[in-house]
Amino acid sequence: MEENNNLKKIQEAIESLPENFSILEEQIDVDLQMEYFEFTKDKDNNQPIDNFEEAEQLLYDDNTTETEKKQLLVRLAGHDKVDAFRIIERFKDQSEGTLRNWSILALQESRMILQSSLLDEQQVFISTGLGGKGQKIRYFITLLNSQTDVEFSEAQKKMITEEFGYFLEKSEGELEEMEFTEGFAVGLFLFPLKKNLQDIFRSFIDECNQYGSFLKEDVIITNVKRLTVDEIKEFLKQEDQKDQEEDEEKN
Repeated sequence: MEENNNLKKIQEAIESLPENFSILEEQIDVDLQMEYFEFTKDKDNNQPIDNFEEAEQLLYDDNTTETEKKQLLVRLAGHDKVDAFRIIERFKDQSEGTLRNWSILALQESRMILQSSLLDEQQVFISTGLGGKGQKIRYFITLLNSQTDVEFSEAQKKMITEEFGYFLEKSEGELEEMEFTEGFAVGLFLFPLKKNLQDIFRSFIDECNQYGSFLKEDVIITNVKRLTVDEIKEFLKQEDQKDQEEDEEKN
C-alpha cells in the first residue's frame, strides 16, 4: 500500500510539471548531486562575485583547493550574467573527474537562472543519476528469466531486444543498450517523462511470453545508476527474504 501511494505521488508530481522543463543529460552520481544541492544552501557559498576575471583565474590556479573551486563555481552559477555562464562552460570543457561533474551541475543551474531572467518565468530542472535527453529520462532495466539462473536462448535474446525496442518506439522511447549476462537481460533506454512506463512493460512481457513464458513479470528498473550483476543478485536475495517473511507472518 505504501509503495502504491508513493508511486501515485510521483505520478501526480510528474503530471503537474509545466510543458517546458529541463532534464540533466549527463550521468552524474546521485551522491555528488546531493552534495552540490546541499552546498548551494550554505549562505557562504552564495555570496555574489564582484570580479569575474579574478574568479576565473582562481579556478585555474593550482593553489586553489578543490573545495574553493567548488565554491567559486556555485557562486558563479548564482549570477544571471552570460559572462558567468561562459566561465563555467570553459572550465567544464577542460576539467576532469569530480570538478567536471560539479561544473556540469553549476552550468545547468546557471542556464536555468539565465532563462528565468530572460523569459521572466520559473524554470523546472530534473536530474537523475543516469541523466536523459530532451524530455526523456534514462533508465536501467533488468529483465529476469522465469527459470532462475538459466541463460536466455539466442532466439529469446533476439526477441527481447527487438520487441522491447519496438514497444519503446511506439511510445517515443529509445533503446540504447541491451546485454545478456548470467541469466539476466540488462539495458539502458530513454523514455518520455510524462508517459506511463508500466503499460510498456505489461505489453512487452505479454508479447514475449506468448512464445514460452520465459520472462518474469517483475522487472528491476532504476534511474539512479547502472547496477552490477552482484547488486542485482543481492537485490533479488533481499526480495526473496521479504517474501519468505511475509509468508511466515500469514501462516
